[in-house]
Amino acid sequence: MRYQVPQFIEVEDKIFGPLTLKQFVWLAGAGGLCLIFFTFLPFFVAIVFALPAAIFGAGLAFYQVNGRPLIIAIEHAFMYFIGNKLYLWQQRVPKAPEAQAEKPKTSTTLPVPKLSESRLKDLAWSLNIKDQAQMGVTEAQGRGFEI
Repeated sequence: MRYQVPQFIEVEDKIFGPLTLKQFVWLAGAGGLCLIFFTFLPFFVAIVFALPAAIFGAGLAFYQVNGRPLIIAIEHAFMYFIGNKLYLWQQRVPKAPEAQAEKPKTSTTLPVPKLSESRLKDLAWSLNIKDQAQMGVTEAQGRGFEI
């Protein structure tokens, strides 16, 4: 069974004569704003405000930047100006090496604490007691006596 593949899906439908819905809304909004200016302001002052509004509305309706609508370009410019700027790489000026005094070399081995013979006996005795306690062997059982 063959299916019909839709074509020209990027093209918007023409609803109001040669205008799409978005174009019509932008032009109607600019026209309404111009009407408000001419109604409430003197004629020459209204022209000063209405002319830029009409040009801006026509630009939003018809002008494209890099194949995308002008409103998208304005939105991206606004987000760029208010957003954080991230600089990933900046070349740093190398610093001049400073003259350093030579430090005496220290040995990299760890110092071993010196143990006396009595200290060694104490450690050996405590280890033997801990080993017997962990194995559950009491001193009496270790000597062969039963209780």
